[in-house]
Amino acid sequence: MRSIWNGAISFGLVSIPIKLVNATESHAVSFRQIHTEDGGRIRYRKVCELEEREVPTAEIGKGYEDADGSIIPITDDDLATLPIPTAKTIEIVAFVPADRIDPLQMGAAYYLAASGTPAAKPYTLLREALKRSKKVAIAKFALRGRERLGMLRVVDDVIAMHGLLWPDEIRAPEGVAPDTEVTVRDAELDLADALMDTLGEVDIDTLHDDYRDAVEELIAAKADGAAPAERAPAGEGGGKVIDLLAALENSVREARTARGESPEGTSRKVADVTPLARKSSRATPKQVGGKKSTSASAKKKAAPAGKKTTKSSATKASTSGAKASGTKTAESKATHSKATDSKATARTSARKTSAKKTTTAASGAKKTAAAAKKTTSGRRRASA
Repeated sequence: MRSIWNGAISFGLVSIPIKLVNATESHAVSFRQIHTEDGGRIRYRKVCELEEREVPTAEIGKGYEDADGSIIPITDDDLATLPIPTAKTIEIVAFVPADRIDPLQMGAAYYLAASGTPAAKPYTLLREALKRSKKVAIAKFALRGRERLGMLRVVDDVIAMHGLLWPDEIRAPEGVAPDTEVTVRDAELDLADALMDTLGEVDIDTLHDDYRDAVEELIAAKADGAAPAERAPAGEGGGKVIDLLAALENSVREARTARGESPEGTSRKVADVTPLARKSSRATPKQVGGKKSTSASAKKKAAPAGKKTTKSSATKASTSGAKASGTKTAESKATHSKATDSKATARTSARKTSAKKTTTAASGAKKTAAAAKKTTSGRRRASA
């Protein structure tokens, strides 16, 4: 790469000869101005306002325009007499943490290459010192006729320098923030966080200029005499957001779909509402006919006697029949009577079973006592 400046890095008493190389390049498609009627080039000519004639480069110098419009000539000799200690030196003035540098100050980027073999060791020393300290160097340097501020940092195995704006060149953001006071709800912040998480990180090396590609395709098509490919029109920007939550939800859904993920779970949780059937004051024919009561009676006969579920089912069926018809039918009374008899029978059976168990237990106890008495009597005889 071609160097644009030669000098040295001043690191205390250490001087490191270096070459300054551009670290960036523009790939933008450039156009020429032409005369639309015949395609001729439009060129700018440098013309003297007083003589109204074109002036060659050799006759062009520098001048400063004063407040009243008068021009004060400044020659190269005048500038050469100014004391610029950084004219051929990148003078390091401090080492600071990288987060102390506001990105607003950062400008053009350069690579610093060691100039010659003797510069290799001090160059490597400065590079490794920057790596270990995890700091950046603040330096002054002169380029293209003016002194500038720079920041030195390590990129891979190379020392890079970013041109910095002077602090007084950064404008304060006065009058930029919205004047209207707004309240941001937690739900909106949650959806914004979800959108950020969904978009996630990106490998910057995979990003490219789609517009530049489209321009190059257009130029190639017109050069071949072909019609340019039709493209979908760009969406209208600057629209008014009616529902911020809906816009955020749709953004999260589209981002997840683009990444091949399921778009489910992006909507706000809304409670499910089950509609209730309206109660009719007039009974339906099915309820009047007693089919429901007959079914309930059949279920009660099939169920085992003495269980609470039988009573509960019979009671619910009877109550439902009463609400439907408005009065208790004879069949419901009979069903209730049978349930009551069944309950009584179950209680009687349980009492008999309990009494039988008690008698059996008593009989067993008598047999055990008799056996014990017989054993004792046998022992006494044997002893005698």
